[in-house]
Amino acid sequence: MSEISIVQEHNLSPEQARDAAQQVAQRIATEYGLACKWDGDVLRFERSGVEGALTLEDQRAAMRIRLGFFMGAFAPAIEAKVAEKMRKVFVPG
Repeated sequence: MSEISIVQEHNLSPEQARDAAQQVAQRIATEYGLACKWDGDVLRFERSGVEGALTLEDQRAAMRIRLGFFMGAFAPAIEAKVAEKMRKVFVPG
């Protein structure tokens, strides 16, 4: 099992951070066929072979993704795509 951990610092309000997290979730849900749901300030997502959570804290967003055996081969590509998307939505240019 592979695990990906990404932390993105931000200066967004709680509402803006939640909107940014939702954008990330929609992107990865569409791309990887994940079911997403909010549990307080934690956005949980899963599908066969993938589970994870995006946790919102004061000035950072922390994502943890666990990949099953078959999805583990794609870990570097998944990590790069998710990290890029998080940078784009949590640190608007």
